[in-house]
Amino acid sequence: MTLKIRDIEFSYKKGACILKGLNMDVGMHEVLSILGPNGAGKSTLLKCINGLLKTKKGTVFVDGEDTHQLKRAEVAKLMGYVPQRADVSQITVFDSVLLGRKPHITWDVSKRDLQITKDAISRFGLDGLSLKYINELSGGELQKVQIARALVQEPKVLLLDEPTSSLDLCNQHRIMTMLVDVVKHGDLTAIMTMHDLNLAIRYSDKFILLKDGKIFAAGDHSVITPKNIETVYGLPVDVEKYRNRLVIVPL
Repeated sequence: MTLKIRDIEFSYKKGACILKGLNMDVGMHEVLSILGPNGAGKSTLLKCINGLLKTKKGTVFVDGEDTHQLKRAEVAKLMGYVPQRADVSQITVFDSVLLGRKPHITWDVSKRDLQITKDAISRFGLDGLSLKYINELSGGELQKVQIARALVQEPKVLLLDEPTSSLDLCNQHRIMTMLVDVVKHGDLTAIMTMHDLNLAIRYSDKFILLKDGKIFAAGDHSVITPKNIETVYGLPVDVEKYRNRLVIVPL
């Protein structure tokens, strides 16, 4: 599986261009983090990839298929999207996760739909919460439900907008460990926006650094340099190794 993005441009109505000629490739089993300061266009890029925002120009391909030519239900079979803010309503955990099967349901919920939902709930350790309402969950529990719902779509690409925002330190690492495990052992790739650079560096394979709507740097851990970080964020930093892991230290 490969995701290819070619010449993506986006601007809001009567507004300045937010994204300018973006290109990137991501392969199966890879986790890519989109990094950059507030207003750089990270969440906008994620929504453009998913088709939630209509681009002014450019194409998104999944396994050579132009997703801009597909209906929303067909796109939902290729891409699972986890928004930054969850829609918290009076619905049980089981029903919330089952909703992710909607693109595959043609007439009625099948035994396979129910089994896939049960398996996802078990995978994220939510069995005991299955009949609990999602507006009664903690932040970490709710995030697991959101990711499980996206995964039951059986997508090839998982898109996550700030998946660890509002989570405590322990839940941040639990969620990221689960995500990496899903990507490495499933036939999919993950693209996420992140504000926590050290968390992104620890769990990602590739990075895109956005600045003023353009890709300033892209690649593996070699692009995480003091010069690149300072240029993009406007903050001098050191990039050190601790226990064989890169760590960013603001100066």
